[in-house]
Amino acid sequence: MFEKVLIANRGEIALRIHRACREMGIQTVAVHSTADADAMHVRLADESVCIGPPPARDSYLNIPAILSAAAITGADAIHPGVGFMSEKAQFAEMVEEHGFAFIGPTAEHIRMMGDKVVAKHTVQSLGLPVVPGSDGPMDSLDAAIAIARDIGYPVLVKAAAGGGGRGMKVARNPESLREAYQMARGEARAAFGNDQVYIEKFLQRPRHIEIQVLADAHGNAVHFGERDCSVQRRHQKVLEEAPSPALNDGQRHKIGMLAAETTAKLGYRGVGTMEFLFEDGNFYFIEMNTRLQVEHPVTEMITGIDLVREQIRVAAGAPLGYQQSDLQFDGHAIECRVNAEHPESFAPSPGRVQSYHAPGGLGVRVDSALYDGYIVPPHYDSLIAKMIVYGSSRNECLMRLRRALDEFVIGGIETTLPLHQRLVAEVDFINGDYDIHWLEHLLAGSESR
Repeated sequence: MFEKVLIANRGEIALRIHRACREMGIQTVAVHSTADADAMHVRLADESVCIGPPPARDSYLNIPAILSAAAITGADAIHPGVGFMSEKAQFAEMVEEHGFAFIGPTAEHIRMMGDKVVAKHTVQSLGLPVVPGSDGPMDSLDAAIAIARDIGYPVLVKAAAGGGGRGMKVARNPESLREAYQMARGEARAAFGNDQVYIEKFLQRPRHIEIQVLADAHGNAVHFGERDCSVQRRHQKVLEEAPSPALNDGQRHKIGMLAAETTAKLGYRGVGTMEFLFEDGNFYFIEMNTRLQVEHPVTEMITGIDLVREQIRVAAGAPLGYQQSDLQFDGHAIECRVNAEHPESFAPSPGRVQSYHAPGGLGVRVDSALYDGYIVPPHYDSLIAKMIVYGSSRNECLMRLRRALDEFVIGGIETTLPLHQRLVAEVDFINGDYDIHWLEHLLAGSESR
C-alpha cells in the first residue's frame, strides 16, 4: 500500500480524498494555488506545497509543478480527483514515467474514452447499445445533412472531444442543422482545440442514467448500481439520486451487468462511470467517465462502499475484495450540489462565508471544505458543498432532505440552496416523473411569469 499520496486537486474533493487516505493510514500532500493557501484540505494535510498563482493553468493544470511537488515530498502516488487533470491522458503518462503511481485508469483508457466517437465504437463492439448516429466525425455539412435525413430529426451535433455540455447543439430541421453544425464546431475548437463533431439522434424525453463500475488490474470488475442524474441545467448535473425511480429491478440488473462485463472486457483499472440515456425502456451509451464522479457519495450511501478507498487499493495493485453477488443495494440516497451562485440568475457569487452551519442527524452527510470566514475564490468551479441524504425508502429520503435543506446555512454569499428547496417540493420530482429537459422547462416557466 502507498505511504504518501499527493492530492492534485482542491475544494471538497481534495478534502474527501484526504479523509480516505488518513483512514487507510496514508499520509497526504496538498498542492494549492496562492488563492487556496487557507483551504481546509491544505490545513489538514500532512504536508502542503504551493504550486502557483490563482489561474488554474498556472497551478492545478501545471504538470511540472505538480510532479515537482510529488518529488520533493516523496509521494508514492498522485490522486487527480475530479476535473483539472483527472481525464488528461498526458498527465497520467507523465505521472507513471516519473515513477509515481497514478490513482486512476491507464492513459490508454483515458485517451480511448476521451474521444467520444472512439468510445462509442469500442463499447458497441463489446455489446453495449448506442444512440443511432454517424459512424465517426463528419467532414462536411453535406454529410451531416445526409445522416440526419437517414436517422430522422431532431438530431444532436456533438464535439468528438467534448464534455460538460460544450460543443453540443440541437437541430430540428435542415435549416437549423446548418447553424448547429457551424456553432458546435466553433465551440469545440475554442473549448477543446479540436473542431471535429459527430451527430446523434436527439431523444425527446430521456433520463440520464449512469452505472458506477470498478475494476482491478487482475481482470475483475463489478458494478455498484445506477444513479439518476436527469436533473440538469445546460447539461450540468444539479441533483442526483440512487436508485433511479424510473427503472425496475430487471432493467437495472441488465444494464448493470452489461456495464460491468464491458468494463472487464476493456481491461479497465479503477473506478469509472458508464453513462446512458434511457427512454421507452431502452438504454443508449453516450460516454464513459474515467474518473471519480462528483455524485459518487449517493452510491456510497446505498452500498456502504468507500469508492475513494477502492480507487486507492486497486491503484496499488490489490484485487477486488468481493464479487458482484456480495454487493447489496439498500435504501435511497439523493445528492444536492450546492454552488456559490445566485439561485435564479446563476451568476457566480464568490466572497467571504460569514456564517456556516451544516445540517446533521441520521442519514445526512455534507461534503464541503467551507468554514466560517473562508473566502470562496472567483477562479474555479462554483461547487462549494454537496449534501447527501439517505433514507430506507425514497419517501423517507425526500422528507429528510427537506428537513436538512431547511437547516443548511451558508451566509455572506449567494448559493443555490433555495433552488434545491424548490425542486424537492415540485410534484413532478416527488413523483419521480422528470427527464433531462425537466429543469430547463421549469426554470423557463418561472422566467416567463
